Amino acid sequence: MDTNPLENIRVVLVGTLYTGNVGSACRAMANMGIRHLRLAAPNLQNSWEEGERLAVHATDVLKNREEFSTFEEAVADCVAVVGTTAREGLYRQHVRAPRDCAADLLSLAATGPVALVFGREDKGLLNEEVAQCTHLIRIPVDEGYTSINLAQAVLVTCYEFFTASGRYVPPHEKAPPAPQAQKMQLMKNWAEMLVEIGFMEPVQTEHFMQGFHRVFSRGVFTRDDAALLLGVARQARWAVRHAKELPNG
Repeated sequence: MDTNPLENIRVVLVGTLYTGNVGSACRAMANMGIRHLRLAAPNLQNSWEEGERLAVHATDVLKNREEFSTFEEAVADCVAVVGTTAREGLYRQHVRAPRDCAADLLSLAATGPVALVFGREDKGLLNEEVAQCTHLIRIPVDEGYTSINLAQAVLVTCYEFFTASGRYVPPHEKAPPAPQAQKMQLMKNWAEMLVEIGFMEPVQTEHFMQGFHRVFSRGVFTRDDAALLLGVARQARWAVRHAKELPNG
């Protein structure tokens, strides 16, 4: 049975001020396959119109959010509480980058909910909230400017968990690699074409074709690649011969 550990990830926003940030966070979560949002003691200063607009196609995440009066209530059922912090100081010494601990935390998510906790836009998590976290993470940034927008922090963190989950399968080349015989046929036709169109003289063939061999040998060269370029060479040679046969050719 295929189990998705991301189903047990809970994004918890603490004391959030602006609905636009909540909506943008929902969009970031949906991008990364995480769909459970909790608001702990929200202190919203504007209407939900902006939040709904910025959620775009992730309004289901926004509408299905859970709201709690306190931080403690929002994480009460979680087997791990992962606080995010950009600051240093008391209770904040033992931080890790999201990438370094995402796999371990996803393993914990197989046993129960794991909370990814993000603090207020203006002052982050309070010390007493940090003290209740079982893990602390910090997104690596340039020390010249360490403050990250709330939704951006959600996106980067969720990205690391999504990547660690193995849910993303990158596209792969469907065409098989070109066999050597097809490559040599291609080189032969290109050499003849380049002479016929005046790109090079016959005595220059070896010199120029060494360069083309280097170009075509970089990376995986597929049957489709070879067929395409072979077709170009054949068509160009036909066009040159056809032009010479015309009355004014």
